[in-house]
Amino acid sequence: MPLPVVPVLEVGGSHVTAAAVDLERARIADGTRRRLPLTSGIGSEDFLAALAETANGVLSATALGARAVGTTWGIAVPGPFDYARGIARYQGVGKFASLDGLAVGGLLTPLLSRRPDRLRFLNDASAFALGAWHTDRTGSRRLVAVTLGTGVGSAFLDRGTIVEDDPRVPPEGRVDLLTVDGRPLEDTVSTRAMTARYTNRTGRPVDGLRELTSLAATDAVARDIITSALRALGGALAPWLTAFEADTVAFGGSITAAWPLIGPPLVAGLTQHDPRLRRLALSVHEDGEDKALLGAAVFAARGA
Repeated sequence: MPLPVVPVLEVGGSHVTAAAVDLERARIADGTRRRLPLTSGIGSEDFLAALAETANGVLSATALGARAVGTTWGIAVPGPFDYARGIARYQGVGKFASLDGLAVGGLLTPLLSRRPDRLRFLNDASAFALGAWHTDRTGSRRLVAVTLGTGVGSAFLDRGTIVEDDPRVPPEGRVDLLTVDGRPLEDTVSTRAMTARYTNRTGRPVDGLRELTSLAATDAVARDIITSALRALGGALAPWLTAFEADTVAFGGSITAAWPLIGPPLVAGLTQHDPRLRRLALSVHEDGEDKALLGAAVFAARGA
């Protein structure tokens, strides 16, 4: 008998995706992915309704056939979030402000068409890290995952275990809490920071990192902004990769689609600090959502 598929949710800044994950094959069960858009200003009722609609779409998917469905859900959500209690803590972070204090776990459970035994919440970058570990861990002992998109997410894994409270990693395992030249890292490396810098230098607005990276092919200002920001990120990461004795770094997020542009300055920032980091195994995952869904399933299965 095949193992039950694991139901999961992945919440991003602009979407929620639900799926059933086949852990035996380390992939999304065919025909089970459901996705709905979210906005950063969404209200609590609409937010819960979107999560329930995508989740219930998976539970009713005809593609599941006779497959048994696990009763523990894995739910990947961005921080700040009280993952143990399932409560949103989005205060003063520029997203999901109306959800601050929302007991997502307690309020979502009765909206699901099949009541789960348990909902297990984890950070979205941690979910991505576990997904990358599950598929890429050939000999890796310590893997660090970095997600690059609206902001910078991170997770540190020691033999597949998430490490957050350890002097070898940043506070809470969060790279976004680091600084560059005395300022928060995301004042240098984030969609907000890089697009604002381009507008300040050129007087022209730019619609997100996708457009900025496209401009960089012919626009020296765009290229310089991206290069300097990613080199700074490498420099901020490097001491922690050395301290953690990382052997693998997995990169995900929307900007990885422009890896030929962002990869060289990022690697240069790493190795300028410590030439030994040239020996790191690097993996780049444009399918970051798939890895996060897989990682959420791994996390759910561990706690089932």
